[in-house]
Amino acid sequence: MTFHIMIIPTLNCPGSCKYCWGSENTTEIMDIELIDNIINWLEDFKDDKVHFTFHGGEPLLAGYDFYKKALKKLSHIKNFEGFSLQSNLWLLDNNLIDLFKDYNVNISTSIDGPKEINDYQRGKSYFDKTMTKYELAKQKGLNINFVLTITKYSKKYSDEIYKFFRDNQMNLKIHAALPSLRGDNADLWALNPKDYGELLVEWLDKYLYDLDKFNIVDLDHICKSTLRRRGTLCTFANCIGTTLAIGADGSIYPCYRFVGIDDYILGNVKNKPSLKQLKESKAWKKLEEFQEFVDKNCEKCKYTKYCQGGCPYNGLVTYQTSKAVDPQCEAYKIIFNEVSKRANKEFAKNAFRINKPKKEEDPFSILDLMMK
Repeated sequence: MTFHIMIIPTLNCPGSCKYCWGSENTTEIMDIELIDNIINWLEDFKDDKVHFTFHGGEPLLAGYDFYKKALKKLSHIKNFEGFSLQSNLWLLDNNLIDLFKDYNVNISTSIDGPKEINDYQRGKSYFDKTMTKYELAKQKGLNINFVLTITKYSKKYSDEIYKFFRDNQMNLKIHAALPSLRGDNADLWALNPKDYGELLVEWLDKYLYDLDKFNIVDLDHICKSTLRRRGTLCTFANCIGTTLAIGADGSIYPCYRFVGIDDYILGNVKNKPSLKQLKESKAWKKLEEFQEFVDKNCEKCKYTKYCQGGCPYNGLVTYQTSKAVDPQCEAYKIIFNEVSKRANKEFAKNAFRINKPKKEEDPFSILDLMMK
């Protein structure tokens, strides 16, 4: 089992995305000494393999020297598994590219589709700044994956957005725009669950013709989850205790989405809290209440084994209570139902199916996607 530690060097970000709920106007940046605190804390905390993800805000604001030291230190801990980083790439340069290649850092960035759509949501010149650095990274052999946020606005341009990622062979994850616990303007962009579910089904129809062109991670995992009867993506898994995030001051949170919200501080790495001590915090008990509610409320739902009530943050944000499931529940039911229905139909029809060459105009089987 892999234990995920998310390191948030700063919540500051030079971007001005209209629906952002995760950044703040702050100058605080993590000191490299805090990496030593993290390492010391982890020594006695867990024996699982550890994967580190740098997130923000904009994590590259921490600078080259920070990453040169941090990657070296963290890569030497026991049970180290790997690194990831989510960034808008604006500060990416040749030195950082070479460094990230040396440590096999998996990089993701955010683009919301073609330039006009993206910049309307994320701000003027965002597209050009990010794509220029993406091209630089690609030229130097550093792979970049993408995160797409679908909003109430961009849902209208579903076809154009799908075509953009497919034609450019850009692998992506899809996020539905969310409300915010921070009380900012993100709520105006939040995507209706029914619209999100219908978009996923619409994209599934297209994706079955394009499995050899690019990857839509969410659809891949939804299909795998349906086949395996357990969640294979953090949204559809019980992440409590398997993922923790650390802010610039050493505070520990359940996930990067909670960083900077005092009510969700579990402890601080400087104090080397044990798992038992984290579980005694008020924030952890809120998460347990969420899971207890899901176990009872969703008991009769046929998808609960591989949905797990969705993301705790989503539920807590929307309803301001731990006794609520992810508001995208309706969307998840729509797409899980569609995948299950198609899979059952294909299983019945092709119980003893022999693989045969696929004609160019034929879609892939949903079973092909499940086994991808």
